[in-house]
Amino acid sequence: MKTKGTVLTMLLVLSLSCFAQESEKRFGIELNSGASVCTKKTDDVTFNPGFGFEGILHYRFMSHLGVYAGWGWNRFGSEMSFAGNDVCFEETGYVMGLNFKHPLGQSKMDYFLRAGALYNHIETENNAGDIINDTKHGWGYQLAGGIAIPFGNNWSFTPGLKFNSLVRDTEFEGDSQTLFYQYVSVRVGVIKQF
Repeated sequence: MKTKGTVLTMLLVLSLSCFAQESEKRFGIELNSGASVCTKKTDDVTFNPGFGFEGILHYRFMSHLGVYAGWGWNRFGSEMSFAGNDVCFEETGYVMGLNFKHPLGQSKMDYFLRAGALYNHIETENNAGDIINDTKHGWGYQLAGGIAIPFGNNWSFTPGLKFNSLVRDTEFEGDSQTLFYQYVSVRVGVIKQF
């Protein structure tokens, strides 16, 4: 218990000293959304193009390096799959990782690179919207990059690309299946720094 208190105190002191050194904003809230395309074929599933969104919290602890964490959702429809015709596959769960942000030349824009872990699951829904299968949560990863274009006071427009990879085993009607849920997304978002 003493160790937890010591670690928390050290983190608090470090955070406060970071605030005293710079007046630039260290926290941010980002919302992004966009279209997705699968990059890996899963046996017995043909994924149509999809879409999704994320809500992310940011904290910058060094000049160009920070952490991010949030929640995301992505959906792909499928006309033919092991679960039947006209179903959809929805990935939901959590993302957390490192965010590197650096000025783009002499402009006011920044570029960013992200690498993180996913803790997500995939639900299969029939055309009535009923959940007919759930893979349960498991680990995957996310890679992303883009640019931050400032507009207004502490607001930025954040177009970019991201790649998610989540491989989950599941059983459907007695048959074992492996879902390779790997896709590229074109994302457009906004971030508010404070």
